[in-house]
Amino acid sequence: QVQLLESGGVLVQPGGSLRLPCAPSRSGYVIITMGWYRPPPGKQRELVAVIGAGGSTNYVDSVKARFTISRDNAKNTVVLQMNSLKPEDTAVYYCYARSRSPMGVMADVWGQGTQVTVSS
Repeated sequence: QVQLLESGGVLVQPGGSLRLPCAPSRSGYVIITMGWYRPPPGKQRELVAVIGAGGSTNYVDSVKARFTISRDNAKNTVVLQMNSLKPEDTAVYYCYARSRSPMGVMADVWGQGTQVTVSS
């Protein structure tokens, strides 16, 4: 079973920028969709941004024009570029991937989460 490796979570000041990369722990898996989720206070995880294999993207309204998701298909990696960060962006961010194993088994895979804190 492949795992997702995340990094980049830190404390950043309002208006600052942050880059969250995510990559699978093993090669040989086809990554179909990749994205980032976060749980709003008192709620389950919400989609922040997602990117399909063909490059199509989708964002939650609150981050449009501030966040950009991109992927490197050759490396099966995804990066969430976060600009103009606000205190309400504070959350644990979880990387997600819809994957297909070398044996053709489909699976939803989640990372362990990385803490992003926006505060002065």
